[in-house]
Amino acid sequence: MPKVEKHKRENDILLGFLERPALKWLAAHMPAWVTPDTMTWLGVLASIMIFVSYILTHISPAFLWLASLGFVLNWVGDSLDGTLARYRHIERPRYGFLVDHWVDALSALLIFIGLGLSPYVDLVVACMGVIGYLLVSIMVYLITYVTDVFQITNMRLGPTEIRLLAILANTAIFFIGNPIFNIPVFGPTTLYSLLVGFVAIVLFLYFMINTGIQARRLALLDGKRLERKQEKQRKMEAEHMP
Repeated sequence: MPKVEKHKRENDILLGFLERPALKWLAAHMPAWVTPDTMTWLGVLASIMIFVSYILTHISPAFLWLASLGFVLNWVGDSLDGTLARYRHIERPRYGFLVDHWVDALSALLIFIGLGLSPYVDLVVACMGVIGYLLVSIMVYLITYVTDVFQITNMRLGPTEIRLLAILANTAIFFIGNPIFNIPVFGPTTLYSLLVGFVAIVLFLYFMINTGIQARRLALLDGKRLERKQEKQRKMEAEHMP
């Protein structure tokens, strides 16, 4: 297993042309007292803010705006902690890798369960969403372990695009409400539940398909490596034959 600091990071997101310059500018202008750990905690607190905001929508749908603000703050904290560390040359690769992904998992849990405890999304659908997210996360970490490539984005979609979609969904639901559709087998289902359910299905399919593709590719690579090893062994045996 190669060292964490030698992993190749792939982050080819759709909004990268906007995100990368913005993060670079923020890192350059961030006060000295703001540390990468400060940004990490900001991301955690923002996730808690989203969780609480979704629950408070039982009182008023206006709390959807607070949840959307939480997504913005979560982006700042989650995206800027590593960027700030690299900009200041104070990286802690192993610590950062562990804490960053621990925070990602916690944030996903809080956000999806918060949605499930809101009046907009069925709790079972929300749980399927977080399970799908965690499965994809596990897949990414395993692929990183065996290939030394940390693929942050999937299908050119990353956490930034998902946050933007959540903000757009919050805005749409605030203005048009949460229409109910009669779905065969499932019965009455809200629009927001359909959106989260669609995300969950995409995550499950991506987990299955991409894992299969990567397993097949690695099997071929290992097969070729084994063939070379066996060929080398045969040559060595032939050289020592009388």
